[in-house]
Amino acid sequence: MFKLIRIQTSEYMNQHTMKKYFAKAFLGLCALGTSTVAFAQDAAAPAVESGMHQALKTKFIEGGADFMSLVAIALIFGLAFCLERIIYLNLAETNSSKLLKGIEEALDKGDVEAAKAIARDTRGPIASIAYQGLMRIDQGVDVVERSIVSYGGVQGGLLEKNLSWVTLFIAMAPSLGFLGTVVGMIMAFDKIEQVGDISPTVVAGGMKVALITTVGGLIVALILQIFYNYLLSKLESLLNQMEDASISLIDLVIKYNLKFKK
Repeated sequence: MFKLIRIQTSEYMNQHTMKKYFAKAFLGLCALGTSTVAFAQDAAAPAVESGMHQALKTKFIEGGADFMSLVAIALIFGLAFCLERIIYLNLAETNSSKLLKGIEEALDKGDVEAAKAIARDTRGPIASIAYQGLMRIDQGVDVVERSIVSYGGVQGGLLEKNLSWVTLFIAMAPSLGFLGTVVGMIMAFDKIEQVGDISPTVVAGGMKVALITTVGGLIVALILQIFYNYLLSKLESLLNQMEDASISLIDLVIKYNLKFKK
């Protein structure tokens, strides 16, 4: 009973730590987003700043505060989910070789409880899978293997959590940009209709909105895509480690049964 409470407490503390990091990062991104959207409201005040910051601010305003704000919000939330996954996946990393070596040494002595303690006190999905397998070591290798496979699927699902939101914002950013393009073209045609002239000066305003929103959406999608590919590579690495560690753990259980279950 006390062991179960200890396990639940440890898992709660890990989740609490991760949520605390994510909350701080999310608040920082929200503050960045607030300042990004806010300077769209300062379009009436002429700025005397120079450099890249002023150029970006000008283009943001020229692209239209409505659509560019939506693109900026997509970037903020996309980066928030990316940062949350990066923190989670980094916390999920475990020195599997050291973990399995400790479990092997304990099982060679016939001390299953010590092996459980090593797995329980180690952070990460590999240690959690190992603990679930060791909990059923007296029920046979088949039961241990099924337990490892089942719990491995659960841990894999936790590792992949929230990645679908990242793909959503990757798809949403260009869509918002293209929506701004359509609206900009409509504005251009409205001006042509009002003025009755198709001169470049009349068309330029609407075309500028159309092009800037498209560029903004594509840039946001490219940024998020880079983070998404990094997350996928990190995820694949962790899943491969989980599979290798699971196979090694089953071998250790077989070795233990041959030595102590004759």
